[in-house]
Amino acid sequence: MQRRRFLSLTAAGAATAAVTPALASCGGGDGGDGEVTLTMVAADYGDSAANTSRTYWDKLARAFEARNSDIKIDVRVYSWTDVDRKVAELVRRGEAPDLAQIGAYADFAADGKLYRADQLLSISTQASFIESIAAAGEVGRLQYGLPFVASARLLFYNEDLFDEAGISSAPEDWDELKEAAGKLKAAGVKIPYGLPLGPEEAPAETMLWMLSGGGGYTDTNGAYTLDSPENVKTFEWLRDELVGEGLTGPNAPGRTNRQQLFDAFTRGEVGMLNGHPTLMKQAEKHGLKYAMAPLPGSRGKTRSTMGIADWMMAFKQNGRQEQIGRFLDFVYAKDNVLDFATRYDLLPVTADASQAMRGDRKHKRLWQFLDQLEYAEFLPYSKTSWATVSQGVKQKIGAVVADGGDPVSVLGELQRMGDEAEITSR
Repeated sequence: MQRRRFLSLTAAGAATAAVTPALASCGGGDGGDGEVTLTMVAADYGDSAANTSRTYWDKLARAFEARNSDIKIDVRVYSWTDVDRKVAELVRRGEAPDLAQIGAYADFAADGKLYRADQLLSISTQASFIESIAAAGEVGRLQYGLPFVASARLLFYNEDLFDEAGISSAPEDWDELKEAAGKLKAAGVKIPYGLPLGPEEAPAETMLWMLSGGGGYTDTNGAYTLDSPENVKTFEWLRDELVGEGLTGPNAPGRTNRQQLFDAFTRGEVGMLNGHPTLMKQAEKHGLKYAMAPLPGSRGKTRSTMGIADWMMAFKQNGRQEQIGRFLDFVYAKDNVLDFATRYDLLPVTADASQAMRGDRKHKRLWQFLDQLEYAEFLPYSKTSWATVSQGVKQKIGAVVADGGDPVSVLGELQRMGDEAEITSR
């Protein structure tokens, strides 16, 4: 399963541990008089005790219970460092929670442990999901993963550094990207273009570059295409035209993680990098003057960007289908979806909440991301083999852009890894 999410706020672990009791068992106890207690495990999107997701879930649970006297909600919140592993352990022990809001669903769906969306949600709730995101929650054309929040990527650039280097506008294609990076380097910028291919961000940054070169992890039928000619050309260009020209800074991309570059960007040391909405808050906190633009592609603006989603899923073990469905219809009410997304500078996964965000100028800075999300392509969440491929990318992709790196060999190895994992997962 994927572990590091688009927020990468692992500091939440310590804060959450202080406010969240250990979850000894998620079987849940049903009280008398027909009362049912639904158990839920959720991830923490906060970076301190002050903005822990626990506050949101407690408020939401109490509001739901006020309208549904026969159902109680017991939510336990864990950091992203622990939450996927925690749920997996509970399932292995036969103590699956009724609901989990975590990073991946495909393994549980493939093992027959989850309810389908159409077994839980009202027609209006199921229809409210943004189509491109809902499709990423399907296994065998049936939806098991319910998108919870989403994010997209844009090119962030430091406007002051661009002005100092004499760059008048954001690059729209690779040639302009290289030219801008060259000017930034000549102006003394430490990291003209930030390329995080270290283990924290490698699968996402890899997909962004694959898309910008006309490739991707999979084709329209879902088959892996890691060693496609388009992907090979993309990484040859990265190796020779960016990394080889010293335009990605002093550290090897394969040993550089995203948060390192985000921190350097907020210090004014990075000219350009791919970023998600949370980088806006970090940059503004440091008074950085920045702007955003669509990702440059090999021959112009990239047609689509990468989308990231986190997932809600419902386990069948305790047989509380009707009560789970009622709670989820409440969770996905417009105001609740919008409330959570705006707390953490994320994007809503339902059309009505997205429209509400677009209609309110206080959310204007997220509008560009909403525009991109409509055409976003998502990591292959539905493939149980993805965990293996993702791990392989983390370990190997950095070597492709190093001096003497061989994209044909490394991408071919990753392709074989994916094909073998596909066979094993069937």
